[in-house]
Amino acid sequence: MSALIEGLGLAALRRMDPEAAHGLAMRALQAGFGPRGGPVTSARLRVTLAGMTLANPVGLAAGFDKNATAIAPLSAAGFGFIEVGAATPLPQPGNDKPRLFRLTEDRAAINRFGFNNEGMEAIIARLAQARRPIPVGLNLGANKTSTDRAADFAAVMEAARDHVDFATVNVSSPNTERLRDLQGKAALTALLEGVMAVRGSTPVMLKIAPDLSEAEIADVAQVAEETGVAAIIATNTTLSRAGLKSVHRAEAGGLSGAPLFEASTRVLAQLSGLTEVPIIGVGGIGSADQAYAKICAGASAVQLYTALVYGGLSLVGEIARGIDAHLARDGFASVAEAVGSRRADWLK
Repeated sequence: MSALIEGLGLAALRRMDPEAAHGLAMRALQAGFGPRGGPVTSARLRVTLAGMTLANPVGLAAGFDKNATAIAPLSAAGFGFIEVGAATPLPQPGNDKPRLFRLTEDRAAINRFGFNNEGMEAIIARLAQARRPIPVGLNLGANKTSTDRAADFAAVMEAARDHVDFATVNVSSPNTERLRDLQGKAALTALLEGVMAVRGSTPVMLKIAPDLSEAEIADVAQVAEETGVAAIIATNTTLSRAGLKSVHRAEAGGLSGAPLFEASTRVLAQLSGLTEVPIIGVGGIGSADQAYAKICAGASAVQLYTALVYGGLSLVGEIARGIDAHLARDGFASVAEAVGSRRADWLK
């Protein structure tokens, strides 16, 4: 897809209701409108993470393809890995609309979707049929009406384990009441033990919020090591509204995009100093410079989503190639060599 066509398409989508625009973008992807070159790669960019070999460290965060309907086109868009979902045991409509807001002046978004999805049966059926040229993971969720959310996570894990390359326990969405309570040490340990017991050989990752104290971050590191998770994804959206300019800044929900970059990177750097568990850096990445900064702060790989609203899918290849150039400039032979090399800059 040419830069001109992509630019015109993005401009048109930004004139639409954000959720309707996303739906149209997904249909365009499914129809074949999108990058088709496959993952960007080089000897420097190849990464081993959670037993998986990634062509490059740039991944798609969960939420973009909630129902696993665009695995093939997304796998061809330049990513090294993708994550779909979140999937809950039962289908659920999520929260009332409007529930997605663009904050254009801030290059950000606020969402309060509430885990809207078609349910694990439909999503896992698509995963089972999909060809996976790059690793594909599933974000696990719990139903809003569930009386046992830990059991929900385990149920989705058990059903999906043979059809995904990794799974993510998502206890960090701010849009399901009391979900973040599961990040407490005892609750999180019990939840992860339940998921690990039914995972088979599938790597399990843990996605955390950026709105954690230093003590809570230390608890997460300890629990991750004790339960044997394969990676920590840091971080999900934030409840903070500091410094925002957009008219939608007061909307309820989780904030993603550029304003999250510094806070999420500080959490990542703190975690990186506390655990040997690999970390995937997420939050506010919109350029190769920012992706590389996450790696140097302690991330073994990165994920993005909101920046695609503003930069399009061509941004994926740009970021991967830019990381490669940064590694070459700094004399690193691999991503692994750069991980944590500038962690101290984020701990001041």
